[in-house]
This record gives sequence, structure tokens and C-alpha cells, in this order.
Amino acid sequence: MTASLSPAAAADELTPEQLELQQRARTFVEDVLIPLEQEAERSGGRLPADTVQSIRRAAIDARLQGGRFSPEYGGQGWSMLEWFLVNEQFGRVTNGLHWHVPNAYNVLTQGTPEQVDKYLRPILRGEGGDTAYAVTEAAAGSDPSGISTTAERSDGGWLLNGEKWFVTSGDVANVLIVMANAVDGGPTLFLVEPDAAGVEVIDDPAYTHNYPHGHPTIQFANVELPDDAVIGGIGNGDALQRAWFTEERLGIATHGLGAMWRLLDEATSWALTREQGGTRIMDYQGVSFPLADSATDATVGRLLAMQVARMVDAEADLKIVHAKASMAKLFVSEAAWRCADRAVQIFGGRGYLRSNVAERFLRELRVDRIWEGTSEIQRLIVARALERRGVEATIH
Repeated sequence: MTASLSPAAAADELTPEQLELQQRARTFVEDVLIPLEQEAERSGGRLPADTVQSIRRAAIDARLQGGRFSPEYGGQGWSMLEWFLVNEQFGRVTNGLHWHVPNAYNVLTQGTPEQVDKYLRPILRGEGGDTAYAVTEAAAGSDPSGISTTAERSDGGWLLNGEKWFVTSGDVANVLIVMANAVDGGPTLFLVEPDAAGVEVIDDPAYTHNYPHGHPTIQFANVELPDDAVIGGIGNGDALQRAWFTEERLGIATHGLGAMWRLLDEATSWALTREQGGTRIMDYQGVSFPLADSATDATVGRLLAMQVARMVDAEADLKIVHAKASMAKLFVSEAAWRCADRAVQIFGGRGYLRSNVAERFLRELRVDRIWEGTSEIQRLIVARALERRGVEATIH
């Protein structure tokens, strides 16, 4: 079912250009991505190469690739609010199909001209390849200070050793962004090509969701890297990662809002037309009240996430933005899964079919409370903001 534009998209809040961008993203989602959901589900998330390429070309034609990257790199140069509007539409799609829209991690903007030409520009041109961020380890998940991967100076540059878990897109990436402790240099990011000697995928497990890419475990054994494999400077890994986490956490919240929009649209439509005992099920409070609760959650979450986006655009205090992004991820990731659970119940037996959008979102949204920092880590960040920045700065 086609959803109507939300009240927050009213002309008095968004410019005509922003409204046009929102509509352009919505048209792409509804005309290109949503029709592929069932095929993607049946194929375990993996679509044929020609279909993937057609998605990339359609995204480029719609000027949706590389949203936050500047036109100099082949992106769109969106504000964070504009990025929010597009990603909310992407969130309305199951099976991670928006992953096929050409994009890359923001850390590549810190690359040298040579690194940008080699990795970033081709990706944004839709020429294939992806980036993968390799941070998590067996003993370093929510606490990145436990990272044991090392990079030691060698005659030719660096020698990388370690093992990374849950490397999203690590099975298809043409470059891995690896966090390692540079000996005598501190946390540092390195660009590593997957076919380099000593790089090996040692496990590629199956997960609850059916997404286009895997999350393999990758081992680095005496991988020789040149000096120019460093990105963003030696010892700057933590600062670059914080900037990445802020954007990723806001992105998870934004996608979750899109998911809630779709779930509410589909479940409400069903409740208004499905009858039991000669009465629309919408007229039973056991159905209408959960929908009302989810609509309230979606509205509150959207206001919070949009506030974070506007704060980024206004160049607000980065530490407050970091805490607010954690709030948005925490609230929306938990609310969106509740919304999916309620929607499954409203659909009844049909809600347990994999052809049902609620069933797919129930599986897909659960991980949002884990990756890019668990809900518990987000609560810790917010609590620290209350302590260090004060209540007023944190909640206003």
C-alpha cells in the first residue's frame, strides 16, 4: 500500500527542494525496490548481478547515490536533514535492498587524493565494489578499547595481524577499513584489499535476516601494507570512528522510522478491511490500541531524529550530538521492533508468513538493538552526557 507523506513533511517545515528530494526517493523505493522484496526473500537476500546493477543505475538516475559526499567525489552534497529524508524512505524497504544504492563510509572523505580516486569515486559511479568496516573482535564488541589487532612498522610499511568479526559486506567489499592498534601510534584505520596475501575469510555464518551481503569473520595474518594504507592519520582511529558511529546510529534510527511508517501503513490497511464476527478488527481495542501506541512511538522518534539531523546541520556541540544520536538509536530501534511485533499479531497467522512485511521486519529490526552499539551502550552514553553536560543540555 502507498503511504501518504507525513505531517512533518509539510511545506512550512521543508523547502520545495527538500520535498522534491523526499518524493524522488519515495518513488525510487516504491517503483524499484519494493517490487523486488519477495524475490530477495526467496533467494536469501542475494539478487542476480544484472538486477543489482539495474538498481544501481536507477539510483544514480534518481540522483540518490553518495548522499552526504560532495559532488566533487560523485555524491550529492546533502545536508543531514536531506539525508534523513531519503534514508527514511529507504527504511520502508525490507531485505536491505537499499544497500545496493552506491554509497560508502564517511571516513573515505579523509583519504588522500589517490585513495579517493581508487576507492571512493568508482563506488559512487556505480562501478561495483563496496566498503566494509572491520572493527569488532571476539573480545571487543561494545568495548572497542579491547581491540587486539595490531599494525607494526616493517621495512616496507606495516605488518597487520588480528581477527575481525561481523564485518558487514566483508564478503563483497573491494576495500576493508580495518581498525588496529598501531604499535607506538595508537588506534589507526587502515585500507586493506581483501585479496592481499594473509587476508582470509575464516567464517561466513548465516544470520536471522536475508540481506544482500554477509557479515564474515576475517583473519589478517602478517598482512604487508604500504605506508599509504593508513587513512586519516596515525592515531586518529578513535576520533574517526566516533564520527562514523554518530552517523550510523542516526541512520539506524532513520531506517527504523521508515520501517514503522511501512508497518503502520500495512497493518492499519489490514485492520480497516479485515472483519471478524462481522466487525472490522480495527474496531477492537486489542487491535486499534497497539496501532495507536506505535503511531505515537513513530511520531516521537521522528521528532527526536529530525532534531539530531538539524543539530548536525547547525554544527552544534559534537558531544551533545553524539548523545542525541544515541538517544535516537535507542528509542527508535526498540520502538520499531515493538511495532513489528504488534503488526505480526494484528495480521494473525498471515503475519507469520515470510511473504508478509511484518514478519520480515520482525527479523530484520532486531539487530538494530545490537549493531553500531547495543541499547545498553546507548544508555551508558546518554547517562554520561547527563553527568558531564548536564540535564538541560542533554534533553533540550
